[in-house]
Amino acid sequence: MKFIFSIFIIYTSSLFGQEVFEGYTLFTPQAGNGNNAQTRLIDNDEQIIHTWSHERGPASMPYLIQGDNPGLENTILVYPYRVPNPTMDSGGVGGGVQLVDWNGNVLWDFVLSNEQYQHHHDVEPMPNGNILMIAWEAFTTDEAYDMGRTPGSIDNPLNQMWSTAILEIEPYTNNVVWEWHMWDHLVQERGPQYGATYGNVEDHPELMNINEGNVGSGDGPGGSNADWIHVNAIHYNEELDQIVISSRFMSEIYIIDHSTTVEEAASHEGGNSGKGGDFLYRWGNPQIYNRGNNSDQILDDQHSVNWIPEGYPGEGNLILFNNRHQGNQSAGLEFEPPLMNDGNYTLLGTQPYGPQEPTWVYHPGPGWHTNVQGGAFRLPNGNTLLTVCDDAEIYEVTYAGQQVWEYNLPGNNTMIPRAQKYAIDAFDQEVILGDINGDEILNVLDVILIVNMALGTDEVDLNGDMNNDGGINVLDIVLLVNIILS
Repeated sequence: MKFIFSIFIIYTSSLFGQEVFEGYTLFTPQAGNGNNAQTRLIDNDEQIIHTWSHERGPASMPYLIQGDNPGLENTILVYPYRVPNPTMDSGGVGGGVQLVDWNGNVLWDFVLSNEQYQHHHDVEPMPNGNILMIAWEAFTTDEAYDMGRTPGSIDNPLNQMWSTAILEIEPYTNNVVWEWHMWDHLVQERGPQYGATYGNVEDHPELMNINEGNVGSGDGPGGSNADWIHVNAIHYNEELDQIVISSRFMSEIYIIDHSTTVEEAASHEGGNSGKGGDFLYRWGNPQIYNRGNNSDQILDDQHSVNWIPEGYPGEGNLILFNNRHQGNQSAGLEFEPPLMNDGNYTLLGTQPYGPQEPTWVYHPGPGWHTNVQGGAFRLPNGNTLLTVCDDAEIYEVTYAGQQVWEYNLPGNNTMIPRAQKYAIDAFDQEVILGDINGDEILNVLDVILIVNMALGTDEVDLNGDMNNDGGINVLDIVLLVNIILS
């Protein structure tokens, strides 16, 4: 009997292991709000492949991006961190982002912490090499009341209201090359004399109700704060040229157009969508824009929203970690946004945005919960990597809900904000100078893309900088054409 049981264990363990995606998992444990941290890259056997040491603790999760040459040892770590004295302080406070090479050398260090902006939580590395940063944007109570917030509704010792801004930073130059401000996209019902758009909230799902929700408090993780929206995740979709963000306090996710100019992003017109910087889509809690009630709410305190990449099972859908899916029970959740061919999203009459329910839910039940942060990412084989932050646990589950891999960080009073898993050969592909569309061939399609960049109609990708002069112009076009002809 013991022999048969042993064979059963070996057999089931073999099946169990075959379903695990072969890759390396990246994360930075967090212990308190203080100094020192270590980013870890581990394999499926929990063996450490590499570590990076940091003087400051993490704001969220790190990322690996392709370096100038192929190979894991040439990758660059993108590390969002907590600055020592943030100008605004609440849950998820950060302030800085670094690019760090494999040997731990800091290649670039940028701080966004001043009287106007304070970075917090997430960053997003973009294909063009730039970094998107989430920030609190500080306004006084008088400024908020002038915009249409009801007088007396802001009750925090700072007498401020922190809205949300997204800044696109160009590394090494530190230039802000694109920006978006929620303050430009507000609606209020008090009267036309106020700064925000005047109208019924339900008639403007593209705008945020300035009178929705509380504004900060006298206590919190960092003391007094004026946090209103509490965005905790950001992700960029290159094909759509759109950005998705997640708001914990509103229990909604929002999609905006990134194809806009800075001026268009501050308006209600322009960009591929024709809607400027207004919301193209929102989902999770339609009562926030008066098109539903408590029974229609699906998201609650969610984190980690991101698009499922092309070629992965569920490609084009959104996936996230729903912290309070059912009371004090968390879940991984996937849903299909109603995307139309023109890049906008279907909205019928006075109904809320669909879908009415998610397409996939991983909900183990009682005991599986984190109050803060948490992550959900689809893997190439259809599995999903989930992080339970408070318990410092990472799980990999199949689409059918079978748990096939688990990692528990040893120690007490530590958390893992989020983790990502990279294929073992993810960074082995050699980047071909001039191959703008990534098809590993230099041809007329790449020429067209570089011409568009030179004309200013497409976003600049410095992989088209054939003469390495830091820009895209006619000389790069000529060089690329000559290479193709030869």
